[in-house]
Order: sequence, then C-alpha cells, then structure tokens
Amino acid sequence: MEPRTIHHPAGAVTARTPKVADIPAMIRLHRSCFPPSMGTDEAWREDQLRSHLKVFEDGQVIVERDGEIIGVSSSLIVTMGRDPLRHHTYYGITDDGYFYNHDPKGDTLYGAEVYVDPACRRQGIGAILYGLRRELCKRLNLRRILAGGRLWAYEQYAAKYTPEEYVHAVQDGIVRDPVMGFQLSEGFVVRDVMPNYIRDPRSRNYATLIEWLNPHYRQPPEGEDRKVRVACVQYSMRKINSFDDFAEQVRYFVETAGEDYGADYVLFPEFFSVQLLSAMDPTGSREGIRRLADLTPQFRELMSTLARQQGLHLIAGSHPVLQPDGSLQNEAMMFRPDGTFVSQPKLHITPSERTWWGINGGRSLLVIQTPKAKIGILICYDVEFPEAARYLAEQGVEILFVPYCTDNRQGYLRVTKCAAARAIENQIYVVTTGVVGNLPDVPAMDIHYGRAAVFTPSDFEFARDGIQAEADPNVETMLVTDLDITDLYRSREAGSVTPLMDRRRDLFELRVNLVSDDAP
Repeated sequence: MEPRTIHHPAGAVTARTPKVADIPAMIRLHRSCFPPSMGTDEAWREDQLRSHLKVFEDGQVIVERDGEIIGVSSSLIVTMGRDPLRHHTYYGITDDGYFYNHDPKGDTLYGAEVYVDPACRRQGIGAILYGLRRELCKRLNLRRILAGGRLWAYEQYAAKYTPEEYVHAVQDGIVRDPVMGFQLSEGFVVRDVMPNYIRDPRSRNYATLIEWLNPHYRQPPEGEDRKVRVACVQYSMRKINSFDDFAEQVRYFVETAGEDYGADYVLFPEFFSVQLLSAMDPTGSREGIRRLADLTPQFRELMSTLARQQGLHLIAGSHPVLQPDGSLQNEAMMFRPDGTFVSQPKLHITPSERTWWGINGGRSLLVIQTPKAKIGILICYDVEFPEAARYLAEQGVEILFVPYCTDNRQGYLRVTKCAAARAIENQIYVVTTGVVGNLPDVPAMDIHYGRAAVFTPSDFEFARDGIQAEADPNVETMLVTDLDITDLYRSREAGSVTPLMDRRRDLFELRVNLVSDDAP
C-alpha cells in the first residue's frame, strides 16, 4: 500500500506498508502492547515479520505519526474449506507465526494481529487499521474476515461465567471487555468461542471466533479451473568434460519445458549435479562431494538464470551445500521466475549418504507459496516417512515435488510406492523424477534406475490407478502433464472418501519439532 494520509480527530496520520527497516520498531511496539508480565505468547520476531512481508506484503499495514509507528495490522489469506467457522489455534492458522500457509486463492482474510501504542489508544487508530483491513477484503473480493479475539478480562469472571456466558455478558453490556467491545463496534459478529486458541492466562487461553462478511463479495464463476503444467526431467547421468557441458544439458531441458511446452514448474532429480564430478580427476567419495559443494555458486547462478529467462519455477533437483559449521546438507533449491530461490534440506539421510558422503539431515520444512499453487519438496528418502508429507498437507500444500536418486528397481519402488501413498492419504499431487544412466568413475553413483511419474488421489476426479502420467523407465526424457488444482478441492470436499477430513484427531496428533526457516 502506498503511503496514505488519514485525518482523524487526534490529528493526521500516515498508513503504509511496512519496510524491513521498520521491523525493529514494530517489535518494540508489540512488546510494549503485550509485555511479558501479561503471560501471553512472545512478541513477533524479526524472521516472522520478514516472512509476513515476503508472502503477503499487502496484508501488512503500519500507522505512523510524526515518523513514529503507533499502530500495526497483520493479515493473511486462508482457505477454511467446507467448515469456515471450524475451531483452530492461533499458531495453526498463522503457521507458527510465519504465514507460510498464506493462500492467494483463498476466500478468507484472517486478521492475525492489530496492536496500538498504549499512549495512543482511544484515538481511533484501531478503527483506521480495521477500516483498511475491510478495504483490502473488498478489493481482493474475499468472502469474509475472520479473527480470534482474546477474552481480555475473562480471568476476573471465570469463577462466575463459562466462556460462552462471559461473551453473552459482554454483548449484553453487563461486563466490559475492551477487545470484544471494540470488535463488535467495528461490525464483527461473534460466531463461537475457541478453547486453547492462544497461551494467555488473562483469557484462560480462550478466544472468540469473530467474522465480518463482505457485502460486496462476488461468487467466482462456477467450474473455474486452476490448471498448472509440470515437467519432470528424467535426467541421464553420463560423463562430461566441463561445467559448460553440464549447463548445456540442463539448459536444453529447461528451454524445452519453457519455450516448447509452457511449463509452470520444472523438476530435476536428486543429486543430478553429481554428474559434474565426472569432469574432475577421480577422488574419494567424501573429498569429491566437498569439491562438488564448492561449485554451489556456479550451480545457483546457472539455475537462477534459466528460471529467470524462461519465467518458470525450477526445482533444481538437489545439490550438496556446505553449512556454516562445516557440515554438508543435501538441498533442493527452488528458483522463482525472478531468479530468487529457497532451499529445502533433506531431512532423512540414507545409510549410504551418511557413509559415503558424510551428509547431515536438515531440520526445516518449507511451505512455498507460488502464484499458481502452494508447493512443498521432499527429497527421495523423505517421502518414505508419512509425517513429513502430512505436515505439508496440513499447511495447505497442493503439489509435492519429490526428486530422487535410486540405483536399482527396489529403491525406485520404495520411493514411488510411498509417493503414491502420500498422494492418496493427503489428497495432493505428488510429482517425482529420478536420474538414469551411469557414472562409472564416480564413487556411489555408478548405476541408476528411474521412472518419472505424477501421482494423484485415487477417486473419480483422477486417473483410476492414481497415476496421472508416467515415463518409460531408464531413458533420458521429459514427462509433461497438466494438473487441475480445483479437482483436489472437489475430491477433498465430496470425494468417495475424504481422508483429510476424516482423520481421527481425537486419537492421533502430529507433533512438530521443525526449525522455522524464514525463506519462502
């Protein structure tokens, strides 16, 4: 949002989108509004606020007076599915405060936070921020605004009222709650009370679920499809003489995918860059993998240039990357059409990777919002562990990309059968590809078995066997197919079975200990 001067009774203020330089002041303001003595959740952190700006800049607003920030509003767009008023938690709906689950195709603007300098309250600053949020909802043609509201004074009345009774007492004017009272005055309606929404002793962890319906909302045309085209490169490992030879082989596939087929996403296999070792003098496996890691800047520059030239998203298989502590990780880099990239480390390391190369497992799992779909990446062995894919699906991932490198048919079958299972149980698309060919002089990369394939849920919307497309095995080729994201949601809401909806959360709970990563 461009800076806008707003006049109100307490004087003129400026509303605008924050910049990275504003983040320290925003954190200080948040801490002054919610001091630790209140016992509430911690203040925003810099990596979280950077993520907000990266994934949904338009949803972040600050109000300043005389150059000082006095109010902040943070929002994201979410898809609430069949039950838009379902219970949720603050950390669940905001993806641990990082907004990685922001969905540009969603229909609900979620109000994550509004806070105003205590010295400037009762001056209309909160009303300005709420008004700008309603403007955004109308401009983006979203169906509603939802938010969770702390039961600000409930602790004082908990012995007398249940949470629901407390809400009614506030609505009837018997009890004064400054948060709920303000939200009601801004046109919001209390739809429900949610337990365990946020860690806040003052509210006994309860919050209202409040809703504002957009009176100008226009229903999108029925049957509107969200189609994306994916290209899976079944890459042949053969001896080369230089980095230029490698670049030429990669460039051919990216240009073909972009110029000839109009692909939105191009996927290369795991460790396909190990081909570069065939252009070096023979060496031991651990020394070789570190020499390959030294080529990371050239590798990134090549992939960034190709993604930018073709205007597509390039999932560049995987490549060994040296970490600050001297260890190595196996990372899949996803390059955007503007040339920027994010890196997804492999979490689960195979015995051979650990033995031959000394690779360490990562601890972060990215949900990557792109204009046409929300995507995730699991590298080879990772897809054999259902928890990782389940986590991504619950964060809204629609397409899961799985680059792999297997030396025989057994390994290929382990990866692809698990990939097919992940597609069915999570009702997502899973796009896979592996290397083929041979590298006789490179330790641990002698022979390969691969067959690119795209897996789907198994229901009427999709192919009967759950295989959208499949390449011939062990030949260099490229598999291209179209995916309709709308079919996923039809299946999730009205399929023969609905595993995402029917999971017994009262019996099974997914606990996540991932390290947050301010990347997408």
